[in-house]
Amino acid sequence: MKFPIVRDGLGVHPLPFYFKNAVEKFSPYVALKRKEADTWREVTYEELGLHTKRLARYLKEQGVEAGDKVALVSPNTFEWVYAFFAIQWVGGVAIPVDTRLKGTEIRHIIKHSETRYLIIASNKYEEIQEHLEDIDLKIIELDNITQKIALLEPVETPYYRDLEDTACLFYTSGTTGSSKGVMLTHKNIASNLDAFYKCFDYGPGDVFYLLIPLSHSFGITVSLLAPISSGSTIAFATSFKSKRIIEELRESRANIMLIVPIFLEKILLAIHRNVKKSALPKKLIFNSMRGLGKIGGRKVREKVFKGIRDKIGFGRMKYLISGGAKLPLWVAHGLEELGFPIMQGYGLTETSPVVSVNPKGLEKNASVGIPLPGIEVKIMDPGEDGVGEIAVKGPNVMKGYYKNEEATKEVITEDGWFLTGDMGYIDEDGYIYITGRKKSVIVTKGGKNIYPEEVEAALLRSHFIEEVLVLGGRNPTTGDEEVQAIIYPNFTALDDYFTERGISNPKTSDIYRVIGEEIERYSRDIADYKRVKRFFIRDEEFPKTTSGKIKRYLFVEGTR
Repeated sequence: MKFPIVRDGLGVHPLPFYFKNAVEKFSPYVALKRKEADTWREVTYEELGLHTKRLARYLKEQGVEAGDKVALVSPNTFEWVYAFFAIQWVGGVAIPVDTRLKGTEIRHIIKHSETRYLIIASNKYEEIQEHLEDIDLKIIELDNITQKIALLEPVETPYYRDLEDTACLFYTSGTTGSSKGVMLTHKNIASNLDAFYKCFDYGPGDVFYLLIPLSHSFGITVSLLAPISSGSTIAFATSFKSKRIIEELRESRANIMLIVPIFLEKILLAIHRNVKKSALPKKLIFNSMRGLGKIGGRKVREKVFKGIRDKIGFGRMKYLISGGAKLPLWVAHGLEELGFPIMQGYGLTETSPVVSVNPKGLEKNASVGIPLPGIEVKIMDPGEDGVGEIAVKGPNVMKGYYKNEEATKEVITEDGWFLTGDMGYIDEDGYIYITGRKKSVIVTKGGKNIYPEEVEAALLRSHFIEEVLVLGGRNPTTGDEEVQAIIYPNFTALDDYFTERGISNPKTSDIYRVIGEEIERYSRDIADYKRVKRFFIRDEEFPKTTSGKIKRYLFVEGTR
């Protein structure tokens, strides 16, 4: 099936077009808001336009011309938004950089991209300044920038670049260790924005809650350009603490949220923890409501659990879209059971980024949904089980990797298909299912393919397992390849477990025993050849990319 269209699109234009149109059409509406102390600071579309155009003037005075690369290093702030649109307004190429990167990593990006201008938060510049001293770079500190430019004459006319010109250059932080500059054109991003707009109903009066970094393509296309182009409001999260998020969701009246799976997992676990601590009558009521929801279906679930959703700020939520990583099925089912409007999606930086999403009301959240309009997806060289590499074709597919023609040719075929490196299959209704990464597949002696992500998802259902990495390793006796795992336990849960049993000082062997039992319990519903044969425990979290994924490449030889 094709993705259901809910309205006409925005059209495909250079990015300044959407900004100009929004500022003129929605001038009195609130564009941005953020809680400061006990009040919400708000910026209207008219004010957003004025600050951006003044900053554009400042950039021009600093020498920025069309086609110049401008790196942007700052957390999510109003000033970040002004800077991004100002770069586009003068025809520059924005290079959004994650603030969690270290000085050496930022230096690499700036050197490799041949960046001439750096817009940066002052505290971050102080942190990395020594790494940039030998680079010919003009520094523009972002702090208090609106006061610095208050008297400048706004640049009223945008510089419209060609649709095929690069609008943004994103440097990926892959789990395989490689970092490449992804060139996204105005056409790439605009076509994705247009397709997303056709499929979801949002506009003036809707509030997007911004929790994910704007430095990622997911943040820019769906959490910035989507709301701004439609006259919606963006409410900025000011903390990653659950209590603060709940408070801000309620007060901002947010009803659309783009989120990564780890936060959804924490929300679900917190709900169940609170129920577990409740008195027996409340537990009985909760379980009765769950039973009623299962019998009555979606609308009943939405109604009977509205009180719980209201309490944690999700009562008004229209769309709750999960992306950036695979949503564990137990989390999806748990949220669906409580009436959350959860929809899993799929995308990559190289695809601007959204490839597919589950349509509202037609969700199959074991899958990553149906391709957006104008995007083709096929399975390359599928096996007997229909699994093969997922390939994507459409106007959203990147121009290529900057200064890396060889890497570009490796992933874009001569007829325009982008090879994602993800393995999966497509069902009879057109829904896409991801089974794992091509590079991480484990091949048994019998020629069977094992996708570590499938095994990891099964084991992560245990509340004693916080993080897990499944890898192929060598059996020390036979030398054969086998499935092995490295596990970072939930030590808080283990402490509670041992305390309840009167064990105040558990031995390492006790921890291995409990984890071993959990692995056995949660492996019962997967084939024997996929099960973990040997595991190791680590006492600290895994190193991760800025998008929160474990750096698998660091452990490829770790269990051998």
